[in-house]
Amino acid sequence: MDMDFVAENGLVLLGCGKMGGAMLEGWLNGGLPPSSVWVIDPKPSDWLTSTGVTINGDLPQTPGIVLIAVKPQMMGDALPSLKEMGNGTTLFISVAAGTPISAFEDALGAHSPIIRAMPNTPAAVGRGITSIIGNVHASSGQMDLAETLLSAVGQVVRLENEDQMDAVTGVSGSGPAYVFHMIECMAKAGEAEGLSPELAMQLAQATVAGAGALAENAKETPEQLRVNVTSPNGTTQAGLDVLMDEERGLPDLMRRTVAAAANRSRELKNG
Repeated sequence: MDMDFVAENGLVLLGCGKMGGAMLEGWLNGGLPPSSVWVIDPKPSDWLTSTGVTINGDLPQTPGIVLIAVKPQMMGDALPSLKEMGNGTTLFISVAAGTPISAFEDALGAHSPIIRAMPNTPAAVGRGITSIIGNVHASSGQMDLAETLLSAVGQVVRLENEDQMDAVTGVSGSGPAYVFHMIECMAKAGEAEGLSPELAMQLAQATVAGAGALAENAKETPEQLRVNVTSPNGTTQAGLDVLMDEERGLPDLMRRTVAAAANRSRELKNG
């Protein structure tokens, strides 16, 4: 199964906000013909109307893929329109946070092939990471196809079981916000040391973005990269002595942060 399958059998995109739009842009740039795409969205953007895809029109009866990208609170209204496509060959992929596979099986039919995916917001610039898990009816070929589709907006990893989605939420799903806050804090700290707000923010943004790119592309581990830039008794060591403090530093803070997000994900799942 590959993108030719999608082009031939059609793709329905339910919801085309930032995430859906980023994915659609990636697929169209990758050569998926607009004539193979149907989008259902109550408020289509100007960009969407310019792509040539079918918007809010009659859907094909058995599309190859339905990708569900609506907000969780809109799910109840959206799913009934897809029920007729269930229990067949149509593959459903959901990128809606927090909605378990079982909810889709209840709404679409227990024999429907369903893949749950969790992307994160850097997908909007093609730098996301998406975790996927399929139900028993999702074949290896369909898992491969989902990975190909979601690769349009970044990396894709496969989970061993759906329960891991809560931990994924705590690390990569919510994680971009932790990094944004770190940038805010670094900039404020730079201001406190006498830099202008604009300069402090520019330095903090470029430093975090650059360090992230280096960590991802270097052969060394992040731990080794940290050691490489830390001279004994130098400036970096002085800063790290504060940051790495076991009781008040980042290790404990990050453990509690990720655990809080993962636990909230479990609470929401269990109602």
